[in-house]
Amino acid sequence: MHVYPFSAVVGSDDLALALSLCAVSPSIGGVLVRGEKGTAKSTTVRAQAALLPQVTEVTGCRFACDPAAPDRACPDGPHPGGAAAQTRPARLVELPVGATEDRVTGSLHLQKALSAGTAEYEPGLLARAHRGVLYVDEVNLLHDHLVDLLLDAAAMGRCSVERDGVSVSHAARFVLVGTMNPEEGELRPQLLDRFGLTVEVAAPRDPQVRAEIVRRRLAFDADPDVFVARWADAEAALTRRLAQARDRLPQVRLGDDALVAIAEVCAAFDVDGMRADLVTAKTAVAHAAWVGRDEVTRADIAVAARLALPHRRRRNPFDEPGMDESLLDELLGEQPPEPDPDGPDDSGPDDSGPDGPGAGEATPGRDDRGQGSGAATSVAAPAEPYRTRLFTADRTGRGAAGRRSRARTTVGRTVGERRGDTGPIHLPATIRATATHPCVVPVAGTTETTHGWQVRRKVVEGREANLVLLCVDASGSMAARQRMTQVKTAILSLLLDAYRRRDTVGLVTFRGDRATLVLPPTNSVDVAATRLRELPAGGRTPLAEGLLEAAETIRRHRLREPDRRALLVVVTDGRATAGPDAVARSLAAADRLAAAGIDAVVVDSETGRFRMGLAARLAERLGAEHVPVGEVHADALTTVVRGRAA
Repeated sequence: MHVYPFSAVVGSDDLALALSLCAVSPSIGGVLVRGEKGTAKSTTVRAQAALLPQVTEVTGCRFACDPAAPDRACPDGPHPGGAAAQTRPARLVELPVGATEDRVTGSLHLQKALSAGTAEYEPGLLARAHRGVLYVDEVNLLHDHLVDLLLDAAAMGRCSVERDGVSVSHAARFVLVGTMNPEEGELRPQLLDRFGLTVEVAAPRDPQVRAEIVRRRLAFDADPDVFVARWADAEAALTRRLAQARDRLPQVRLGDDALVAIAEVCAAFDVDGMRADLVTAKTAVAHAAWVGRDEVTRADIAVAARLALPHRRRRNPFDEPGMDESLLDELLGEQPPEPDPDGPDDSGPDDSGPDGPGAGEATPGRDDRGQGSGAATSVAAPAEPYRTRLFTADRTGRGAAGRRSRARTTVGRTVGERRGDTGPIHLPATIRATATHPCVVPVAGTTETTHGWQVRRKVVEGREANLVLLCVDASGSMAARQRMTQVKTAILSLLLDAYRRRDTVGLVTFRGDRATLVLPPTNSVDVAATRLRELPAGGRTPLAEGLLEAAETIRRHRLREPDRRALLVVVTDGRATAGPDAVARSLAAADRLAAAGIDAVVVDSETGRFRMGLAARLAERLGAEHVPVGEVHADALTTVVRGRAA
């Protein structure tokens, strides 16, 4: 098996540097690589692992103890001085997205527990990754509790297991690398903060660079041996440089002036907590060792800040990671770049967006796609989102683990036992069933029989993630009295709630004479929020078309993910004004959704003193909960109940 040479990777300078710094000092906490598909994220990570120095370990130790400094708490120890040792390449351990917690941290050795009655610990992936690289592709799709577990181990350098009668702690120092495509959903800000460094990767736009990438890749595919040999000297030089930097790291001095400068930078960028200061300091020390310095300079701090701070400034989940590099240069006393001799662009700012001077004003003759429609439209900007009430699907599902509706999942509390070949073992139930009703199984190769085990599996109940499909009325009646601002704020708040509960989201809008699937079901609520902000309002209300488009979207999604239940959120005032028999067709579409068993919520956008109550009638036909838009807020229901009691 050939690994693409790290030295031959083109156009990933920041990524190569971040990986190298974490290889020099694993305590930095790893690297999160964010980038579009096809940008060699995985290729670069796998190539860099081949450069790590070889690992010398105690022979037979399952936890890769260093003979020169063995772990005193090693489960396979204690190791005597002068124990036999062996050398092997550093490992690249890949963590599958669907891995269980037992597979990651290790667990009770089931076979020995059942056959010999001994409680022996079976190491997991964290033990295997010790003194190597742990790589998680599509880390944004990994369950949050597993991401927390990985980041804790990476920060502490140890893995502790207290489960199933096992109490074990072992060393787990590794370079944690996660890659993700932001289009498939973002990590929560709390998890972003736990990664030491973050790098943004994008495909180069220079045709010459792109051509060189293709040229090298084709050469590697044509003859890997020749291509690897061509870069062997450069790879060997990088390996030596990494080893030298690791040896130099303990001698690098972080002076008081440098430490104060780091604190000033972190305070100026208003990052939360002290983790940013610690990571920036460790990265600056690693960079000094990497370039061959014995003392941290402001140049090292600048590099460290550019890698360690951008993702920590993201407070709202819809905020883009980033930082003001001119402020960083000013804080560290660096000279700003020379101004453009041609002066600023005379074309002026683009006022066509929803946040420009024309935001919220009527724009005649524009529809969702920028085409003339003959009816006045307006684009309202939402206000700050708020915490919403929890809307859930009825009954108990069996979808992917999340934080919304009740479900039988792999994460949660044990509520029962079952027979089966898959799923976590329910050890007490297995022992109890075997003791009362032992089964007889034949011994292979003989005519004898022996007692077998009645294996029972856990029935676990937790919360699942749903498809939250927003079906939004964008007709002219929604634009009246700034109603669309209130509606957009409520929808943005629901998107924020879906983000926190790890839901898949979709967006259907209807106005004029048609409904449009603005955003197919996706894990990226950021994209949904962007589409929402740009959504215009105006024209008639094709309510039936909107409901039918929502039904079709849910039907198609069920074919791809049959276990993920849908929660339809219809945001409308209930008026249907487009086409003949608009009201009758709308009620027929509602009956169709109800017959399909789709859980729904109707957010009533009708405001004012005199109300027609059409949205409440629609909710009744859908079998849905009816919620006035003002009561979407989590605190609104309490206020209403108190007001009625008074």
